[in-house]
Amino acid sequence: MNLKILLSILLITIGARLYAQQDVQFSQYVFNGLSINPAYAGYKEDLYFNSVYRKQYVGFPGSPSTGAVSVDGLLNADTKNSGLGGQFLWDKLGPQETVSLFGSYAYRIKIDEEDKKRLCIGIGLGLNQYSLDATALQAVDANDPSIPTGKLSTIKPDARVGIYYFNSSFFAGLSLMDLFSLNQDREIFLSNGSLYAIEKKAAHVYFSVGGLVTLSDNVKIKPSLLVKEDFHGPTSVDFNVFALLSERLWIGSSYRTATTIWNKKAVDKSLSKSGAVSLMAELFATNLLRIGYSYDIITSGLSGYQSGSHEISVGLLFPNKRDAERIKSPRYF
Repeated sequence: MNLKILLSILLITIGARLYAQQDVQFSQYVFNGLSINPAYAGYKEDLYFNSVYRKQYVGFPGSPSTGAVSVDGLLNADTKNSGLGGQFLWDKLGPQETVSLFGSYAYRIKIDEEDKKRLCIGIGLGLNQYSLDATALQAVDANDPSIPTGKLSTIKPDARVGIYYFNSSFFAGLSLMDLFSLNQDREIFLSNGSLYAIEKKAAHVYFSVGGLVTLSDNVKIKPSLLVKEDFHGPTSVDFNVFALLSERLWIGSSYRTATTIWNKKAVDKSLSKSGAVSLMAELFATNLLRIGYSYDIITSGLSGYQSGSHEISVGLLFPNKRDAERIKSPRYF
């Protein structure tokens, strides 16, 4: 594949991704709120390990691959007022690669005596490493001096803040992710006297809200909504509906669409609205082990050139032995 064809493919892929927001987003964020809000740290009140891998636009050259590993729990099991979390993430798109490492702290305010309601305020600090791997490019002219050699990379600090409220049947959260990238959406590299730009993680605001409706002892319904805004492209909105069967199996779907809440100069009004449908399932193989899978189908013109996106996740709970005899409220969010 020559350089012009590869760059064309990357531009199409990047353009599709930018139109659907720049920040990395997993379909299964509904099962791990730490990925979109640092105030979620410690929600499960036990040490919780989660890993996820996503392959987007399968069959499309240079398509994104993303993986993440996170862990969170309580700092103080007695008062449960402090939650800690950490997340390692990597994202690869053609020759571009981003590696992130973040730590999160949440101060969890107890609202009622039964301890079923908490208001959590969170902050996260971390580093993003942005890289351009020139070995992934195949130039028409092997001696072209404008083509960089090796791997160019830089490390940038970043931050995130959030607030999260929950009770036994309702939750709502608001967060600002990648705070230091509010005015910058590209990283510039200088090599061989030439400048190269790659897309950075842009600052995003997330608003999430949802609830739990009990239909019977064996069936619970969880509807939720996520609004994602970067103030440059169209606003992304997710509508999610899940059913919990016999406290063991979550099944459901999500519909993601782009919409224009207010006029933005950077948005081309002639573009059609893109969207995606996700089908998801999460199985509690044991009381401590969770396995999830999702399949995404996009509804834009790119759908004919790829075969959807696959995402698999594994979660493992490590209960606090000192709190083993205490009856705990189920964690549905």
